[in-house]
Amino acid sequence: MGDEGLEAALDAAREGDEAGVNALYQVFQPPLLRYLRWRSPGGAEDLAQETWLAVARGLPRFEGGVSEFRAWLFAIARRKLVDEQRAALRRPRSEPWPARDEPGTLVLDPGQDPGDLVAGELDAQRAVAALTEHLSEEVAEVVVLRVVAGLSVEQVAALTGRSPGAIRVLQHRALRKLARALGPTGSLEAQEA
Repeated sequence: MGDEGLEAALDAAREGDEAGVNALYQVFQPPLLRYLRWRSPGGAEDLAQETWLAVARGLPRFEGGVSEFRAWLFAIARRKLVDEQRAALRRPRSEPWPARDEPGTLVLDPGQDPGDLVAGELDAQRAVAALTEHLSEEVAEVVVLRVVAGLSVEQVAALTGRSPGAIRVLQHRALRKLARALGPTGSLEAQEA
């Protein structure tokens, strides 16, 4: 869906149009789940649902375009993650962690090859796993928000409380470190060989 289509869907969603909300969900749910799985693999689907519920409550008052919506969506998701982490720290250690291993939902567009969708989803999950393995959590979050979530440098800076210059430096250093770690081809396959 193009930028004009997303803007129209956002406008319709603000007015309570179900098709507009569905269009936003189709576009933003996959990167949202990838971001949430990076920080909370077992609880990503639940956190995504909580995020969309918060979006639904605030959407009629939301002002801005698609870029601002993306930043707002990921800001809500980030707060949900922080809330979950705080709640986990308050839980008694004897309490077992809830089992949440339901697979994510993949949505096919008309005419889309299911194999391409699955391969793309697996590649994205492997890339996020590589970030976690090779970068600190703070640095990995910057890369995930920039690359997976598609936020601008300024939006990531506002979300993380850093300056835009600091975000650029962190991203540059992270990508250089990943390139060295993943081998001469810059792919995960080089690392696995």
